[in-house]
Amino acid sequence: MCGIVGYVGHRNASEVLIKGLQRLEYRGYDSAGIALIKEGLHVFKKQGKVAELQKIIEGKDTTATIGIGHTRWATHGGPSDGNAHPHYSSDKKLAMVHNGIIENYDVLKKELIAKGHTFESETDTEVFLHFIEQIQKDNNIALEEAVRIALNEVIGAYAIVIVSEDAPDQLIAARKGSPLVIGIGENKSEYFLASDATPIVEYTKDVVYINDEEVAVIRGGEMKITDIKNVEKTPYIQTLEMELEAIEKGGYDHFMMKEIMEQPRSVADCLRGRVIADQMHVKLGGIRHKMKDLMNANRIIIAACGTSWHAGLVAEYIIEEFTRIPVEVEYASEFRYRNPIIREDDVLIAISQSGETADTLAAIELAKSKGATILGVCNVVGSSIARSSDEGAYTHAGPEIGVASTKAFTAQLTVLTTMALMIAKEKQTLPEETLHKLLVDLESIPEKIAEALKCEEEIKKISEMYKDAQNFLYLGRGYNFPVALEGALKLKEISYIHAEGYPAAEMKHGPIALIDEEMPVAFIATKDSSYEKIVSNIQEVKARKGKVIAIVTKGDTLIPSMVDHAIEVPDVHEALMPMVSVIPLQLLSYYIAVLRGCDVDQPRNLAKSVTVE
Repeated sequence: MCGIVGYVGHRNASEVLIKGLQRLEYRGYDSAGIALIKEGLHVFKKQGKVAELQKIIEGKDTTATIGIGHTRWATHGGPSDGNAHPHYSSDKKLAMVHNGIIENYDVLKKELIAKGHTFESETDTEVFLHFIEQIQKDNNIALEEAVRIALNEVIGAYAIVIVSEDAPDQLIAARKGSPLVIGIGENKSEYFLASDATPIVEYTKDVVYINDEEVAVIRGGEMKITDIKNVEKTPYIQTLEMELEAIEKGGYDHFMMKEIMEQPRSVADCLRGRVIADQMHVKLGGIRHKMKDLMNANRIIIAACGTSWHAGLVAEYIIEEFTRIPVEVEYASEFRYRNPIIREDDVLIAISQSGETADTLAAIELAKSKGATILGVCNVVGSSIARSSDEGAYTHAGPEIGVASTKAFTAQLTVLTTMALMIAKEKQTLPEETLHKLLVDLESIPEKIAEALKCEEEIKKISEMYKDAQNFLYLGRGYNFPVALEGALKLKEISYIHAEGYPAAEMKHGPIALIDEEMPVAFIATKDSSYEKIVSNIQEVKARKGKVIAIVTKGDTLIPSMVDHAIEVPDVHEALMPMVSVIPLQLLSYYIAVLRGCDVDQPRNLAKSVTVE
């Protein structure tokens, strides 16, 4: 992990690579490097930001027409210049970048040391490359064949790109469990490789997504794709929908703020054509052939990680209430390790913003092996989860660059709510009047979010008061309990303040011991079926001198009279409220992080797309 770029063509490769690495900075990383071929193979790499890499290449001749680059998020070996990618082979004639983890690298390393190899880093990547080099040497074969043999021997996940001094117009790439996309330039005169489309969209809209256990060889202006058994594959060229302006800040200080503010539009885009309340129309076009399986499911299993898991928790409440189908929400990272019971009449819904989350992909493979139906909910067209699923729905939120997910959460909830209402309509598990009211409310969510965003100035003032807090507690009930979890996660991710989310009723079973005058407590306290209970929970906190920030329904007078700060959001059906009540919590985490001087878009230790276990 975390970001790969590659280029071969007629442009200055170093400029393409550096710009590409900058486009990939949002994925999270701790070092960066590039390798170029011009009268030899030259590697430049440095711990720190891409800007630090630019400093060490400044003034050097980096004009070349082929090269590879990488931003690294440390797995094997800590952040350092030596552990940064690209890595050399022992003869310094090959260089490679790699995302993923090679699980049997230690065994391979011992074998290679016995054959005289020495290593300059602690990484599994350098071992991987030396292994390829040794296979080529032992068998006197072409590099691409050595790569295929090596890929049949390594255990783990990878996306790799290799350059060779002996083939100065050739890139070799392969993937398994870690994404890789190839952009095809005009007249096939140049090729761009990257972990995702963000570095490519500036140059071309024609792309090929490499599948698991496929090898791409680009040489002399031609691209050939085979599997690791050397069976040739026909590349499927897709057209990118992404626009360049979508991955730029557009005048905002941070991508996170831009994406928070984009939510009225992203939710509207997600609803477009899917929900028309006046016509009682609710349909996800991506779920057609598997609709019967979904309606007749014995059980729905939702697998996700992080923010997507929180969206899944809200969906559990919604789907069970609207459709009467049992739902279980699983951490994808734990799912396959606990020998879960999965039946053929189960449906697994996999949720992931990137569509590349390794743990969620593993959950899909397990459920598939048991005969379950797989539905994907993701944002990135052509992603691994989209291709691994039987059917599914895109969120159409547009690129999300900030590491802390915001518009992904509301877009995922929009799709999952639409799915629940679609099932309810077909099964007739809701009265027609109730269904119509829900569809009307769902159509109104973009404007309700826009109204909720007007609390920005108020949030700024509250953030000033609590920016130095050491701890935060977030409490909610019913549909708003997962919102409490999400609010706490956002604060932890970008401000580094310890925060916990709980069901408000669970406070008495432990967390209440933490309450004192130094403990800010954020209540999601909108008017719903748990309103009276949440009022009692607030009184319990105030009785212990806790500082209370409450998200309340517009027009409420009771809770605002009890708390230190009340932030109003517009009224909407309680099942849809999480899409609105989360907005002030996103803003609160953002402004506290900014006031603390934190790197909002690239928080420490985090990666946007977690493509390793």
